[in-house]
Amino acid sequence: MKPSRLLLTWLAILLAVGIVLGALRALGVAVPETLLSIHWGLLLALLALAILDAVRLRRLPSPRVQRQMPGSLALGRWSEVRLTISHDFTQPLETVVFDHLPDGLSFEHLPLSAELQPGQLTQLGYRVRPLKRGHFTFEHCEINLPSPLGLWSDKRLIKVLDNTRVYPDFARLYDGQLLAVDNWLSQLGIRQRQRRGQGQEFHQLREFREGDSLRQIDWKATARHRTPIAREYEDERDQQIIFMLDCGRRMRSQDGELAHFDHALNACLLLSYTALRQGDAVGLSTFASEQPRYLAPVKGTGQLNVLLNTVYDLDSSQRPADYQAAVTQLLARQKRRALVVLVTNLRDEDDEELLTAVKRLGQRHRVLVASLREEALDRLRQAPVQTLPEALAYCGTVEYSNARATLHERLSAHGMTVLQARPGELGAELVTLYLGWKKAGDL
Repeated sequence: MKPSRLLLTWLAILLAVGIVLGALRALGVAVPETLLSIHWGLLLALLALAILDAVRLRRLPSPRVQRQMPGSLALGRWSEVRLTISHDFTQPLETVVFDHLPDGLSFEHLPLSAELQPGQLTQLGYRVRPLKRGHFTFEHCEINLPSPLGLWSDKRLIKVLDNTRVYPDFARLYDGQLLAVDNWLSQLGIRQRQRRGQGQEFHQLREFREGDSLRQIDWKATARHRTPIAREYEDERDQQIIFMLDCGRRMRSQDGELAHFDHALNACLLLSYTALRQGDAVGLSTFASEQPRYLAPVKGTGQLNVLLNTVYDLDSSQRPADYQAAVTQLLARQKRRALVVLVTNLRDEDDEELLTAVKRLGQRHRVLVASLREEALDRLRQAPVQTLPEALAYCGTVEYSNARATLHERLSAHGMTVLQARPGELGAELVTLYLGWKKAGDL
């Protein structure tokens, strides 16, 4: 509880009057005793009213607050939160409301001013914008209640427990890049069509033809129809895609509002959406994270929701990337041949360790190494060079880029596909490469 501006104003006025009266008496000016009595009477009356008002404020019941908010929020997007306040007051009260938000959320339109009317619900709203992914808990809402006479203000901390999750901004991807994916699929004519052949999936029964194998004969159907009947199969065209996502310290670089890790995560989700639409199975394996996660490849559009719930609170760590350990774990879990997309940020010091790990992985799976390229490198290479520090920065950038290009060439020489892209373009580049492979039948 703290004094209001009204109480402080009256105290200041009475204090000023008291100083003036005391100064006059000190200068020998005759001051009527009645005036002094009135001054002390006003001061005592103000003190009594302040005490009475404070007691009445303490007895006021706290309002009841309900918070209405989405169960999930999108990273970087504004969302609205509604507060509904109910109370038992008999007089209107001017209040100030401030909702306590957890760290990682920015807000607009807080604090809020509201007039609580007797017998009515009061609804307020403000906006929040998540700055990072994860699970967030709202615990308290603060309401400043004025006293009936307006001499005091009491801060009431009301417990209002709510939880929400912040997911990668998949909606923003759908507004732009996912619509582009749908256009690509329609323009390229890529559809999940099965070819007739000797695959493992049964397609239909038909009459035996010249060139068919005797193993295709269905003897029960042949006996019923009294003519040779053969089984026709379809080639298995569905593929398995495993994302090996680097969660180490090199993914903590920042380009724009998002870190490289968030750009990589968005690219994985975009390619997952495309692959699931094509009937492929999608899985995930993380490494260099605080809590490594693994999601086995599964087909179906529902897998995208499973993937989102698996990675929504995933974050990068300060650990270095251990490619050898990550490949060992994946080989132990994934037995069937798959397309493994290693999403990382290649550095020149990765030369031997990465090459050895990727060669092991390539013996059983097809490997695509997707490397993020810092936009700062492009800016430094394109900036004019006029001073010695600028020349040194330019030469260092060129040397660093050449060392990374040499590593890419060594990986390509061992049959590995390397894709290097800027963070914001990684998703589109991955989808373009995947669709090209799909159309050419290289998967």
